[in-house]
Amino acid sequence: MKNKVIILGTLVVAFLGVIAFTTTQADAYRGDYTEVGPNHTEGREAEMEEIFESKDYNAWVEIMTEDGRNPGIVNKIDEEDFDSFVEARELAQAGDTEAANEIREELGLGQGGMRRGQGNGTGRMARDGNCNL
Repeated sequence: MKNKVIILGTLVVAFLGVIAFTTTQADAYRGDYTEVGPNHTEGREAEMEEIFESKDYNAWVEIMTEDGRNPGIVNKIDEEDFDSFVEARELAQAGDTEAANEIREELGLGQGGMRRGQGNGTGRMARDGNCNL
């Protein structure tokens, strides 16, 4: 009986460790302008810089969806909103995160992992942060 408890306890701790590690990796960059995403490379960063400088929406969609990726942000930012999205990025890079967050909120991006609903546990928010009511 003692061995079963030890084994079960070890498995639970290992499982929680895996969850904590993968959640941190996936959510660390959302809404935090100082963190890079899981697909970050120096080459990709240079491409993105060019795309944002030229405000080329189609090139942005292409790089964001390459290799079969389907990030939710591509569904939220359309060509009409792209200039505002770029402006929010520029403001954040300049250190004006308050103004950047205001634009992000107007675009329906919220604050990434910082605010997920009202915290009252009703569970009426979809995983992407959009209310399904």
